[in-house]
Amino acid sequence: MASILDEYEDSLSRSAFLQPGCPSVSIPHSGYVNAQLEKEVPIFTRQRIDFTPSERITSLVISCNQLCMSLGKDTLLRIDLGKASEPNHMELGRKDDAKVHKMFLDPTGSHLLIALSSTEVLYVNRNGQKVRPLARWKGQLVESVGWNKALGTESSTGPILVGTAQGQIFEAELSASEGGLFGPAPDLYFRPLYVLNEEGGPAPVCSLEAERGPEGRGFVIATTRQRLFQFIGRAAEGAEAQGFSGLFAAYTDHPPPFREFPSSLGYSELAFYTPKLRSAPRAFAWMMGDGVLYGSLDCGRPDSLLSEERVWEYPEGVGPGASPPLAIVLTQFHFLLLLADRVEAVCTLTGQVVLRDHFLEKFGPLKHMVKDSSTGHLWAHTERAVFRYQVQREARDVWRTYLDMNRFDLAKEYCRERPDCLDTVLAREADFCFRQHRYLESARCYALTQSYFEEIALKFLEAHQEEALAEFLQRKLASLKPAERTQATLLTAWLTELYLSRLGALQGDPEALNLYRETRERFRAFLSSPRHKEWLFASRASIHELLASHGDTEHMVYFAVIMQDYERVVAYHCQHEAYEEALAVLARHRDPQLFYKFSPILIRHIPRQLVDAWIELGSRLDARQLIPALVNYSQGGEAQQVSQAIRYMEFCVNVLGETEQAIHNYLLSLYARGQPASLLAYLEQAGASPHRVHYDLKYALRLCAEHGHHHACVHVYKVLELYEEAVDLALQVDVDLAKQCADLPEEDEELRKKLWLKIARHVVQEEEDVQTAMACLASCPLLKIEDVLPFFPDFVTIDHFKEAICSSLKAYNNHIQELQREMEEATASAQRIRRDLQELRGRYGTVEPQDKCATCDFPLLNRPFYLFLCGHMFHADCLLQAVRPGLPAYKQARLEELQRKLGAAPPPAKGSARAKEAEGGAATGGPSREQLKADLDELVAAECVYCGELMIRSIDRPFIDPQRYEEEHLSWL
Repeated sequence: MASILDEYEDSLSRSAFLQPGCPSVSIPHSGYVNAQLEKEVPIFTRQRIDFTPSERITSLVISCNQLCMSLGKDTLLRIDLGKASEPNHMELGRKDDAKVHKMFLDPTGSHLLIALSSTEVLYVNRNGQKVRPLARWKGQLVESVGWNKALGTESSTGPILVGTAQGQIFEAELSASEGGLFGPAPDLYFRPLYVLNEEGGPAPVCSLEAERGPEGRGFVIATTRQRLFQFIGRAAEGAEAQGFSGLFAAYTDHPPPFREFPSSLGYSELAFYTPKLRSAPRAFAWMMGDGVLYGSLDCGRPDSLLSEERVWEYPEGVGPGASPPLAIVLTQFHFLLLLADRVEAVCTLTGQVVLRDHFLEKFGPLKHMVKDSSTGHLWAHTERAVFRYQVQREARDVWRTYLDMNRFDLAKEYCRERPDCLDTVLAREADFCFRQHRYLESARCYALTQSYFEEIALKFLEAHQEEALAEFLQRKLASLKPAERTQATLLTAWLTELYLSRLGALQGDPEALNLYRETRERFRAFLSSPRHKEWLFASRASIHELLASHGDTEHMVYFAVIMQDYERVVAYHCQHEAYEEALAVLARHRDPQLFYKFSPILIRHIPRQLVDAWIELGSRLDARQLIPALVNYSQGGEAQQVSQAIRYMEFCVNVLGETEQAIHNYLLSLYARGQPASLLAYLEQAGASPHRVHYDLKYALRLCAEHGHHHACVHVYKVLELYEEAVDLALQVDVDLAKQCADLPEEDEELRKKLWLKIARHVVQEEEDVQTAMACLASCPLLKIEDVLPFFPDFVTIDHFKEAICSSLKAYNNHIQELQREMEEATASAQRIRRDLQELRGRYGTVEPQDKCATCDFPLLNRPFYLFLCGHMFHADCLLQAVRPGLPAYKQARLEELQRKLGAAPPPAKGSARAKEAEGGAATGGPSREQLKADLDELVAAECVYCGELMIRSIDRPFIDPQRYEEEHLSWL
């Protein structure tokens, strides 16, 4: 028993189902290749359970992976399929001849009902080991049970429905609590609700199904041998525990709606299909005498739960007069009929038999077939064997069935993950719509397929359906990949041509005005579509050519704006003399390059508005690139033309602070031609420094000279520091201006005197005004009367110069007196210096025997030494060594030269002869030893090395020489 559910493949008892018509290799017209590399897994696969019962199997039920079967008349076998190696045997404890009539297991797999042929009912709980009789149920032969899927739990069934062979429907509730000897019974209550009748009276309740709908509605479907009843009602609020009494009470006075079929098997069976556990059922199948009533379940309908009903007749050889079906189970797209020797599966969409699975005679006749809703597995059994059907990928070929039924939406839904099949469906749908003259829908479907593009396009062209062709092309364009640029260019050009042809055909027809507007809007939507923007941009040149060839200037502008080709828009406005519209486009998009290109045209027609736009853009524009437009505009010479150019140049210079020489030169030329009054103000504002002005001085000088602006020329001469030219030109205009120019070279008195002499000569010779000449003489202190006298004519009397001559003589007298005072002060100063020198020769210092050198700290008197007035004492060689590094390079060279000469000089002689030789050597021109020592002392001992300037200059010198730092550092370690 440990291997009770070990499965094996029996070649004699194994069957498989593949729906017919599914090729292994297919090449549809779409271009896909569907190659089936592996063998297709069958939808229904039967497997025999490796289990040999000890007694014959009389009944089998399964739910939620809990398998229960009755063996013989007194044995119950329970198996948890999750623990198949731990079967559970229970004895029913029956001593009479009662047999198991039917067994019922709730959806949770917890509550098992065993109906006996003796009209007794036994109850077994999943977690219990005791078979408990239901006393209240005694006397009723139970044919069906309607479980409460909403309220049922592992411990309680909640209110359930029970159908009997006498046609009665009872409501009951079971509890799993077992209590003691006098504890509560499992059947909490058992009360009658309704009686089902056929024409001959009460009929057995073959099937019962109870469901909950939205908004608290309840549904019960009950079947007899020939009828299917529906009970529909709304439960009262808060009345969940009251069960189904309220629902059946509504049909006390009138029978419920039912479906009736005259033929009868003597029994019937109802099967539901539920996609997920504890969800609402979606379809039903009722096995009765005339066939199988199949349909959908819609809990939202107010009058009937059943919809889309149809009766599928039994296959050939199946039915009341032949081999009657014993049981039915329902899957998503098939119902399976159990016959004594085989299982037949019928497609619920077509009614065709797709499976005939025959069983070997050695297993015996088939008894029953059930479905486990939690796993979807189907179970069938004979008295000696148990079989299981696995359902795998049941919906894989349903799309083909829906396709044959022209239900394209469902076909696409069931092949959404199979591109080859989806393409087949779309192509078939497109062909169907084309035949139905639904061309737009056909175009949309064709665009999603892989059909040949040329073939589809020709179909629409032959049918004269340009609108559908445009729809097809648009959708194909939207599906292109970025790398397919050639295809995109062709499609965009073709679409544009179609729209333009359509618009051209409709434009002259007044009756088609609305259609023309609609087509125009669609064309504009195509041009402005974000999906097509990339392709339209890549093909913009060809599209513009098409628009131009059709003369559609309106859409040329519209398309140029969309493509942000504002150059083309502005050019169009300029060609049509709509200059303000062109400027509005420029001002709105603020593109400097477009301003540079179109300014020469616009400035001739709307100069003021254009200059306003330039000023508004400010520094975004390069004024140098606008100068050609201004030059072309201002060549007319009219005041208005020059004024607009000056206005923009002044903005650039004064507001933007432009320093480009070309701009300043052009402004100078404008001033010289149109506003000479502003020329001098501009030059003065620019300043008098030649290095700070931004205009070309030579160009400015030539410009001012050509237009006769002398004041401006004088200013330029001053900036150029050509003072003589400035004075010469100023004397032609204004003497005061010449005087200002003459005072400019402040540091060159000779030049100033020369310039003033020019002014004096001009005043005397040109104006012949002695008084003015005298005033000029008084204005410049550099001029004297004797400098001016040669300029006067001979007939001028001295009376005119008496005051000037007296003033000059008086000035000379004062100067002589000042020189005498300076000489007296110099004489006194020389006497004081002589006196100080005499005193210095008599000063001395005292050296004690214990005094030491300030540098080497050794006794001073051991070697030649120097004594300074500050008190510091140094050995001669120590002082030389301390002073040498601080001397400049040329003094260091002089010091070495003196030391060398002093070393080479003979020592001083003691006799007179030697003294005479020394004097003779001096007389020959060579320095004496005493002179060399004096020069050496002047270099070395001019000042104390610690108190003089040498110490001050060495303040930034480190205490330790950097080259000797490492050596000094190591010496301290």
